[in-house]
Amino acid sequence: MGGRILKNRKETAVKPKDQMGSVAGIGLDVHYEFSTVTMRDSKEKVVCRERLEHRDREALRRRLAQWPPGAVTAMEGSFGWGWLSDELLAAGLDAHLSSCFKVEQLRQARGQVHTNRKDADLLSLLPLERTRWWEVWRATKEVRDHRELTRYWIVLRAMAVEVKNRLHALCHRHGIFYDFPDLFGGKGRAFLAEVAKVGQFPGGQLGEGALFHWRGQVKLFEHLREQLADLTRELRRRLARTDLIRRLDGIPGIGLILSHVLMAEIGQIARFANSRCLARYCLLAPQAYDTGQADPARAPIGRHLGKKGNHVLKWAMILAARGAVRKGGKWRKIFDRYTAGGRQSRNRGYIKVAREMVAVVDVIWRKNVAYTDTPPARPGSVPGKEGSKASVVSSPAPAATVQGRARRQAKIAVGTRSGTGQL
Repeated sequence: MGGRILKNRKETAVKPKDQMGSVAGIGLDVHYEFSTVTMRDSKEKVVCRERLEHRDREALRRRLAQWPPGAVTAMEGSFGWGWLSDELLAAGLDAHLSSCFKVEQLRQARGQVHTNRKDADLLSLLPLERTRWWEVWRATKEVRDHRELTRYWIVLRAMAVEVKNRLHALCHRHGIFYDFPDLFGGKGRAFLAEVAKVGQFPGGQLGEGALFHWRGQVKLFEHLREQLADLTRELRRRLARTDLIRRLDGIPGIGLILSHVLMAEIGQIARFANSRCLARYCLLAPQAYDTGQADPARAPIGRHLGKKGNHVLKWAMILAARGAVRKGGKWRKIFDRYTAGGRQSRNRGYIKVAREMVAVVDVIWRKNVAYTDTPPARPGSVPGKEGSKASVVSSPAPAATVQGRARRQAKIAVGTRSGTGQL
């Protein structure tokens, strides 16, 4: 990466109003109450540095109006960037987001300390790069507002699960038993309310502390149920059933709410090259760290899911996978294949189903087609039996193709790991 980091403080004497017309790149190190700003010209020389206060919104807008219009502005995609990027765009600036991970790796490679001023200096060099290797997608204001509702729904669901776990724990600690299958169904909620009212259960009685705890959890659970019901009605009223939502809603396990979660979190399907890139963003693509010559004395390093991506999408896809497995069909077959009929590694099975569902979402969104359990035959193939792959009509395969197929079958026969060449 070209450019330099300043070694002296003489350039800080340049006032913001001087040489403003020569600004080619601006870097903002964004915080809650202020931002540290560095501006550079096309020769990577610092034009000015300043502190941008956030509390007075009108004063901030007046200051942004004095900046050179159209200047490329780079800011880290950390927490709280949304509203400030909207203000930059309204002021006529070209706002872009940079990857926090890439900027951190660049800072470590340069051996720099982590300060506001040095971060702003580093960010101001990014707009002068030949390519936008550092940029990540900046969600629009409409997409961010869409996410507010869907993420609030996710938070309420997580809180409800937490309260349910506490009530189950109270039943375990005090030996409270019940005959109905669901503690939080119709009969279960009546049972919870009765115990909270009289403090007694079949065969025993709660102490004062346990009863106070029980009543508080029951009140909290009922309040969360009301909040979830109100939010669900609001979502169904406000979120239109577009063609995309109808197609996503047709996938088993994905209802109306999860369809909007996927649409809000993915934003634009065109920003992903293929379904593999989308799966990596959803944290559902396995990553391997095997490299170099295989060591027969040790076991191969297993694959695992990534950690840098959208955790909300991962949660939503696994939740959809659980619903699809419950409905049966092809998704239950995939789950049974990897879990020995649901008897082992159930979490791995749900991850496999979710990974396959990501590919389905990508095709439905990108090609504007509806979901079907039996995909259409590929061009040049003839339909086979129902539920089986179509046989391709073609000329005899070349000898090299036959040999490659034989090598792959031999690897499978000895039990090699796909993509690694190891046993």
